[in-house]
Amino acid sequence: MNKTSFFLAVDLGATSGRTILGSIENGKLTQREMTRFANPIIQQGGHFFWDIYALYNEIIRSLKTVAEEGIQLTSIGIDTWGVDFVCIGKDGGILRNPYSYRDPHTEGAMDEYFKLIPKEKVYDKTGIQFMNFNSLFQLATMRRNNDSALEAADKILFIPDALMYMLTGEAVCEYTILSTSQMLDPRTKRIDPELIGAIGLHEEQFGRYVNPSDKVGVLTPEIQKMTGVGPVPVVAVAGHDTGAAVAAVPAQNQNFAYLSCGTWSLLGIETKDAIINEKSFEYNFTNEGGIEGTTRFLKNICGMWLLERCRQEWTDAPSDVNQINSDAMTVPAFRSLINPDDPRFANPESMTKAICEFCRETGQPEPQDYKQQ
Repeated sequence: MNKTSFFLAVDLGATSGRTILGSIENGKLTQREMTRFANPIIQQGGHFFWDIYALYNEIIRSLKTVAEEGIQLTSIGIDTWGVDFVCIGKDGGILRNPYSYRDPHTEGAMDEYFKLIPKEKVYDKTGIQFMNFNSLFQLATMRRNNDSALEAADKILFIPDALMYMLTGEAVCEYTILSTSQMLDPRTKRIDPELIGAIGLHEEQFGRYVNPSDKVGVLTPEIQKMTGVGPVPVVAVAGHDTGAAVAAVPAQNQNFAYLSCGTWSLLGIETKDAIINEKSFEYNFTNEGGIEGTTRFLKNICGMWLLERCRQEWTDAPSDVNQINSDAMTVPAFRSLINPDDPRFANPESMTKAICEFCRETGQPEPQDYKQQ
């Protein structure tokens, strides 16, 4: 009789998260959603943060549920959105909740950094699409602002790495999530020392390198006692959620393209090596790491962010997204057209007001309520 193996997947997006119990028996994979929860941005003191402790608590909650059902896990894996990170002090403690990439403090950050290292050289070293919130520019902004957390940081851990650290006490730097940072050289698959040296950082601050399938550690005795699940291994997966999504594409061969939709949408292909040339630089394409050392050559485009923000404001809209889609089909199409990449939509106080403002400025009808959005 074949034994069933159970795995807990923690999938965290930039608006919500979930935990999935996967089981393999006789070569067949089945999945069951254990928990689902919101991941809201916290606004405080003129900045925007993620609540890393709330995410940790959600993982603990799912582990308790697993234990209550008498399930013995084989391993745990975590994927999240990219670029954001947590500063860890010399005593091992988290110095502050991490900034959200939606924080406006990185406005103009790229131009400031290019005074240190030219734009063309940064792209040649990394092959990463230029976006002002890339980790490199966040860190440069924090350094320029004499940020106290960065000044005291002994380790800088990306979000999935930080959560694995909270679960195991092991500080690592996983390949796919690192590749979103604009600090990774895809040729060496290591952090480029010149890029971070320009802002006073060094490679050792980012933990030991791990790849998908590498064992990070086991749950700490404290967590074992809290949850009742025992010394379960925590294994590095494709820590960047897009890398995890592309790994699951049911392609028959290597000649496929993908569109991964979430808060962001990502359109691209998978290649063996990074594509870095004048055309990719001109069109601002990105090269992110995938499982088994592959590269995801893609373009970041606006995803469900506008809809998610509008849903938070609508008081007369149904909670079911499918119903919202059905309602949208009942109103005239293309009544007004907006540019989702307009900077005003990055993180406005009110998304519905920002959309109306755009329509007003461009001489188009302004939506008045949910049915007209």
